[in-house]
Amino acid sequence: VHRPGYLDYVGVKRFDANGAVIGERRVLGLFTSIAYNAKAADIPLLRRKISAVIQRAGFLPRSHAAKALVTILEQYPRDELFQIDVDTLYDTAMGILRLGERQRTRLFLRRDVFGRFTSCLVYVPRESYNTDLRGRMQALLTSALGGDSSEFQVQFSDSPMARVLIVVHSRGAVAPEVDVRELEQRIVQISRRWQDELRTALHEACGEERGNTLYERYAGGFAAGYREEHDPRVAVRDIELMESIEGPDDLAMSLYLPLEAPPGRLRFKLVRTGELAPLSQSLPMLENMGVTVLEERPYEVRCADGDEVWIDDFGMSVPDREEIDVDGLRARFQEAFLRTWQGDNDNDPFNRLVLLAGLDWRGVSLLRAYMRYMKQATFMLSRAYIQQTMGAHPAISAALVQLFFARFDPALQGDRDAAQARITERILAALDQVSNLDEDRILRQYLALIQATLRTNFFQRAAGGGFKPVISFKFDPSKVPGLPQPRPMFEIFVCSPQVEGVHLRGGKVARGGLRWSDRLEDYRTEVLGLVKAQQVKNSVIVPVGSKGGFVLKRPPAASDREALMKEG
Repeated sequence: VHRPGYLDYVGVKRFDANGAVIGERRVLGLFTSIAYNAKAADIPLLRRKISAVIQRAGFLPRSHAAKALVTILEQYPRDELFQIDVDTLYDTAMGILRLGERQRTRLFLRRDVFGRFTSCLVYVPRESYNTDLRGRMQALLTSALGGDSSEFQVQFSDSPMARVLIVVHSRGAVAPEVDVRELEQRIVQISRRWQDELRTALHEACGEERGNTLYERYAGGFAAGYREEHDPRVAVRDIELMESIEGPDDLAMSLYLPLEAPPGRLRFKLVRTGELAPLSQSLPMLENMGVTVLEERPYEVRCADGDEVWIDDFGMSVPDREEIDVDGLRARFQEAFLRTWQGDNDNDPFNRLVLLAGLDWRGVSLLRAYMRYMKQATFMLSRAYIQQTMGAHPAISAALVQLFFARFDPALQGDRDAAQARITERILAALDQVSNLDEDRILRQYLALIQATLRTNFFQRAAGGGFKPVISFKFDPSKVPGLPQPRPMFEIFVCSPQVEGVHLRGGKVARGGLRWSDRLEDYRTEVLGLVKAQQVKNSVIVPVGSKGGFVLKRPPAASDREALMKEG
């Protein structure tokens, strides 16, 4: 016994004097190693077949094509060479010869004359071949040819192609007719590597030249976990995100809705170079945006030049929301997250108004600035309760921002007073439906503060073209409900993530100074006390006094006095 396998059957027919078959001598068993290791030219049956094929090909002796054809025939699977007829061998050998060194998948079929099996000779690019691919090809061919079992042999050589012989056995059944070219295309599809699909997707999305450049930079950097979970077309979008990063501190983002996602589900990708974004920083920011983070999947991408890029893919849900207009939300959500990450926008629950009220980060900053002034003006309800109230009434929050724009937006077209009247009427009607007294107080205080605002820098542009990082309001204190006495003639409030301050002025001409306060929660009370003292002190010089004060919201460590003074 040489090995487990199907028996070979060699039949030699016996004829009488008239040429009629009168019997047959049969040999059953397995060929020994000699039959497989000897040169084909040394075996008469094979020598005749090879000679017939070479003669039919008609190549010049000792030419490159002739030598290549001889090599193909010598290396042809020996069992197949014993059984194949000359015509089929010629067609198959010439097909292999035309394949040459081109890395493309080819399939050659040969049916057993008795219908017991079908031999499938498959050539695939060697770099694409692995055990998993062989198993998938075996399953595909067995199913397509109606087989009940199959066996395989694999050959590797100096050629860039791997040769796989798959023999599909059919017990008592006739193999169905198949379209060889269609079956070959199915093998092509299952044999394409993820990287091959990525190259094709990059060419389609970016053109051949740029696609090849991006492929060389990123194709080898995606880990197996990423390739298992992401389609190459998704990787193209991630590559575009990675390409958009300009510096080590820059971020790229993508808010998207997964296919077949349950209602209320979103995903958010955060891309950063060098290192993974700290969860202690990103998770609170997302939670304050009004979403619940369900999972986080980090992926590392190593570029060809050695750079590391990290992709954080967050799975999120939006409470009480089934229909989400992702296209309308994406730009606002991503800019608000980026501004918060960069420190231009505070990280607090006000940011959920981007999702709930349809505001951008500037509109959120506007409502936050009014809340901060409200607290300095000794409004009794807590910041957390104010934030909760604005999130509970997103339509009113959005209308308050619209009212502010109607009062001060320089680009407003039409009658400004009429626009304010319409929005105010809508707000008042909505307030009548608010059942909670404290929430009603908060919302009416907002309305009163906007109506008491005389001027603002909200719409001014900075030198670089963007909006100024500081929001300031000029108030008429006589119109601010609940403001402590004495009330100045004018009051200016300045707010940003780095600094806050007020300036209280008793008249159009007033004398006073500026104080660097350390009382973050009630610096206005401190400044108001100084104004009272200034009134008495300046009564001989000018009729009224003024005083300003500011606090640092993100001061350096107190031990570093030089940095602290510079920040102030």
